[in-house]
Amino acid sequence: MNHPLSYKDAGVDIDAGDALVERIKPLAKKTMREGVLAGIGGFGALFEVPKRYKEPVLVSGTDGVGTKLKLAFEWQMHDTVGIDLVAMSVNDVLVQGAEPLFFLDYFACGKLDVDTAAAVVGGIAKGCELSGCALIGGETAEMPGMYPAGEYDLAGFAVGAVEKSKILTGQNVQAGDVVLGLSSSGVHSNGFSLVRKVIERAGANTPATLDGQPFKRAIMAPTRLYVKSVLAALAQHPIKALAHITGGGLLENIPRVLPDGMAAHLQHGSWPRSELFAWLQTTAGIDDIEMNRTFNNGIGMVVVIDAAHAKACAQTLQDLGESVHTIGVIAPKGDGASVVVA
Repeated sequence: MNHPLSYKDAGVDIDAGDALVERIKPLAKKTMREGVLAGIGGFGALFEVPKRYKEPVLVSGTDGVGTKLKLAFEWQMHDTVGIDLVAMSVNDVLVQGAEPLFFLDYFACGKLDVDTAAAVVGGIAKGCELSGCALIGGETAEMPGMYPAGEYDLAGFAVGAVEKSKILTGQNVQAGDVVLGLSSSGVHSNGFSLVRKVIERAGANTPATLDGQPFKRAIMAPTRLYVKSVLAALAQHPIKALAHITGGGLLENIPRVLPDGMAAHLQHGSWPRSELFAWLQTTAGIDDIEMNRTFNNGIGMVVVIDAAHAKACAQTLQDLGESVHTIGVIAPKGDGASVVVA
């Protein structure tokens, strides 16, 4: 007679899921902030928009980590991809002028490894803590047969708020405004399909270090979180537009926040050239245009502000830990491109 089949026989370990939840709870607790009414453990998380907002507009964002995860699996480096996950969403929410309020994650795998999942969620909690938003919920899905052994997928969801009168649209950007660039921490979480090809091409000839870090750590450096420094700068200076430099690089992300008829003229060489990006470009054998539309190429966030306030804004951001560079100006577009690097 056939023995009764359990969920565990089918490949789903409820006990492992429960163990992960217990590991996650103290991590999530560190991210709690005003507005959280109920967090992890319920069917839905509850959040009250802080009363200091008079006309709050909610801003939402969602993203993943992309093929950077393939290197995390191969190199067994799971501790920072959670920071990437948070940064990709909260930095997007930030460019509307919004303060990220809370975050939810989705972790899917074929077979749940509690240690791996806890390392990933630990990174998510760290990212939330660094950006001042609460990790108030999520989903762990164990789906046998859907993913190869040792692999998983991630998605993240952020919600922020901004006063209706302070939404950044970029529509008041005009000729003569200054473009400031905030340095990235590396490749961030875009362009990794090409990064992996470059590593494959280099083979055993990869450098031991890049920019003072072991090679793998330099490649996997998590996406920089700009939230706290930029929110502080927004409170002090009349910033007109922000652009998070993700897939599409400088060439395709800056135009998203410019009004019709305006273009950004960036000065080549106005920000430092890292060993990482120099190695990627040389090994891939690609030109400057391809670098600036595939990678952030050293600039992870762009700030547009009028010339009269640019120096003070740059100093504020510098004082808050950002590496800030004046990388260009806004000019009439005419018949040219929306971003010109020369």
